[in-house]
Amino acid sequence: MPGNLYNICSNLPATPTRLERLLRDRELRKYSKCLNDCEAELPSSTQDCFSPDLESSTCWFNDEELLEPVSASRSLNDDGERLDFRASKQRLLVVANRLPVSAVRHGEDSWQLEMSVGGLVTALLGVKEFDTRWIGWAGVNVPDEIGQKALAKALDEKRCIPVFLDEEVVHQYYNGYCNNILWPLFHYIGLPQEDRLATTRSFQSQFDAYKKANQLFADVVNEHYEEGDVVWCHDYHLMFLPKCLKERNSKMKVGWFLHTPFPSSEIHRMLPSRLELLRSVLAADLVGFHTYDYARHFVSACTRILGLEGTPEGVEDQGKLTRIAAFPVGIDSERFIKALELPEVQDHMKVLKQRFAGRKVMLGVDRLDMIKGIPQKILAFEKFLEENPNWRNKVVLLQIAVPTRTDVPEYQKLTSQVHEIVGRINGRFGSLTAVPIHHLDRSLDFHELCALYAVTDVALVTSLRDGMNLVSYEYVACQESKKGVLILSEFAGAAQSLGAGAILVNPWNVTEVASSIGYALNMPADEREKRHHHNFKHVISHTAQEWAATFVSELNVTIVEAQLRTRQIPPPLPIEVAVDRYSCSNNRLLILGFNATLTEPVDTLGRKDSQINEWEPKLRPDLQEPLRKLCDDPKTTVLILSGSARNVLDDNFSDYNLWLAAENGMFLRVTTGDWMTTMPENLSMEWVDSVKNVFEYFTDRTPRSQFEVRETSLIWNYKYSDVEFGRLQARDLLQHLWTGPISNASLDVVQGRRSVEVRSVAVTKGAAIDRILGEIVHNKGMKEPIDYVLCIGHFLTKDEDIYTFFEPELPSEVPASVRPQVPTQVRTSTAGSRAALLLKQNSMSAVEQNKSYSIDGDTLHLMVTDRISFQEGSSVLDLQANDYFSCSVARKRSNSRYRLQSSDEVVTLLRELADHR
Repeated sequence: MPGNLYNICSNLPATPTRLERLLRDRELRKYSKCLNDCEAELPSSTQDCFSPDLESSTCWFNDEELLEPVSASRSLNDDGERLDFRASKQRLLVVANRLPVSAVRHGEDSWQLEMSVGGLVTALLGVKEFDTRWIGWAGVNVPDEIGQKALAKALDEKRCIPVFLDEEVVHQYYNGYCNNILWPLFHYIGLPQEDRLATTRSFQSQFDAYKKANQLFADVVNEHYEEGDVVWCHDYHLMFLPKCLKERNSKMKVGWFLHTPFPSSEIHRMLPSRLELLRSVLAADLVGFHTYDYARHFVSACTRILGLEGTPEGVEDQGKLTRIAAFPVGIDSERFIKALELPEVQDHMKVLKQRFAGRKVMLGVDRLDMIKGIPQKILAFEKFLEENPNWRNKVVLLQIAVPTRTDVPEYQKLTSQVHEIVGRINGRFGSLTAVPIHHLDRSLDFHELCALYAVTDVALVTSLRDGMNLVSYEYVACQESKKGVLILSEFAGAAQSLGAGAILVNPWNVTEVASSIGYALNMPADEREKRHHHNFKHVISHTAQEWAATFVSELNVTIVEAQLRTRQIPPPLPIEVAVDRYSCSNNRLLILGFNATLTEPVDTLGRKDSQINEWEPKLRPDLQEPLRKLCDDPKTTVLILSGSARNVLDDNFSDYNLWLAAENGMFLRVTTGDWMTTMPENLSMEWVDSVKNVFEYFTDRTPRSQFEVRETSLIWNYKYSDVEFGRLQARDLLQHLWTGPISNASLDVVQGRRSVEVRSVAVTKGAAIDRILGEIVHNKGMKEPIDYVLCIGHFLTKDEDIYTFFEPELPSEVPASVRPQVPTQVRTSTAGSRAALLLKQNSMSAVEQNKSYSIDGDTLHLMVTDRISFQEGSSVLDLQANDYFSCSVARKRSNSRYRLQSSDEVVTLLRELADHR
């Protein structure tokens, strides 16, 4: 059963880079749009001359040829004739909490549907490259089966698929967990105060309903999913959905996008369910946010809360990479630009110009919500009027406040507060014929809104926290004639895109906003034009349609890259085969790592008592019985090979009949004997003092870090330090080591996940195994060749040379990653063996007993009571390729043949072996 080392072809073509794929995809989309525009302008009789398939020409990759794009529309048949065909569009399943329609029931089996408006709806309805289906809740309770079937049939005509939720689930999931917990927290509003135990219980019931609703969405997606579909999940309502989908089908292409801000890790960590939500989102292949800030906060939360590795590309968890990126959404700018030419809009514009003739118009369009900063905006306008008496009858503020959640007490209080402020200001600065603020508690239709945008001189957006705020985009799109000024809150996501052309303000600073109003009203025409040109260019080029197409394109490329990486991941260990070969062998060798292999998984964040347990690793209780059975089997030799110190192995394995190899194999003993060393005789330890000084310095500088001095290495561990600070300190430490104490020394610097180890070049598990085997054979008087080897461990990359030690010997010019299948003996002798020759060169003829090293007054005694004369262990191997099983634990990228997910699977394997002695 050869593993991944025998499955990789040596003549693979050079793969295009990720950027090359995305650029090619972008050019094809542009070409597609050009063709579609041409077809629209041509008579129908001439449209057949064009190759229509490029309307879906996004550069997708098929499953069998991952390295090649799907061919273009024109191709050659077997006879060399040019064919023309229409490629099918890729299906896109958009999953959101609400469908883009409003449903009203008329009778038992009749429904009236009306399309909704909004940024996401507009964005996805304008995307023509995909065959789009929309999955979501219709916003109504439909308890009867007849009504559900009728609604599903009506929605099918709109390419929508309903998810039916009962009233209780909606109340707990949508009104409860989504709107009462997640939405406020994501907008930097603290969690509700728990003054009773019943409140805590309601939080848990809301979270349970949230998970249940997400599972209902997943069931509908799975019901309609077809192979090759892209599933795009939206917003904080469906944070559990990626996990639910991937658990059902790991090959499903899943993306998740958040339309609100994502808070800093310090805010997000307040959530009781923080771990589950983060891990569920990370199940997606691509996670998108509106701005880089939100993406950075998400990566930071995964790093600090989950203890995972954050990279420039995303978040990595045991070799699985979830790509994190920013995708600023836009609007359908062409729709607004064209609307200005409509007669209805022109009529509205004339009325507004007459109504506000001689006065500058300032505009605010917001939902009546706590995060929109409406009170701050109005107070800033009041301060402006107070400080600028000459403007009091020359400027008017039109504030459109669209009512929302009118049944919630907090929103009712906000409405009263705004009305009170507006009334006070109008009473103070108004007259019988005019007031400075026109406040409307209602929404406007599309034509009225476009007209209002077009006649406005200054738009004022003062969001206290906003995911994007597309009002600013809509205003810019309607200002090509007037070139008005945009005052934009720096806390709105749009500030990242329109910041160069807008006046950025802190809405909490009322004085600053008032000053910006004055600057905008008095701004010279040339500056207004430059600012508007910058914003307008961005709005018309970064459209909603381009946003959606870019996200799906990135998702497809991410899937391709994940499949390419998967080819380099060892396959799961076939436990049945390994056990079967074990039972058929006569002389077995089991090489087992210790940490993360035979120990319990540890909490990397050091909560509860796991920190103490980690410094003192313990053998898993459920492994004691199977390990004892294996050790008592006369046909089986068990070797524990670890980087841990000798006393750690003594504490855990002294009662077992096995072999212990400590400090990466540099010290060896059978549990009934004394420790001896396998170190090469020329091993120098003169470097220890200088490296120890460096480690002491960084331990002092890095809280909760520590270092350990061993006979053959020094280890600095920052597992329980602040994650980001620890990595910065480790980077500084490494730079200092490489340019200072060890710059000219024959040393290796081995980087673990949260550790830095300095050791001599010859100190690796692979370098020691030949001598260890020789001593085992000599000690046991082994006559029969070893015909079965199982090597399992969570080893550092530097120590994975032990895996290749037992692999077939190949010519030196053939890289290890492309080894072909070799069904013959793995190694029958050491004649011509490069590994054995290297080991001979580093071998040790003798070691002085009781030799010691002095380190700053501390004496480290080797306590060597015996020495290993050179015994070439590889000469006793009579190993067939299918009798060798190298297996990494909880590490996907490895030189091993196979992998196990965790130490739980190690328990399962060893139990199976113990039962088949």
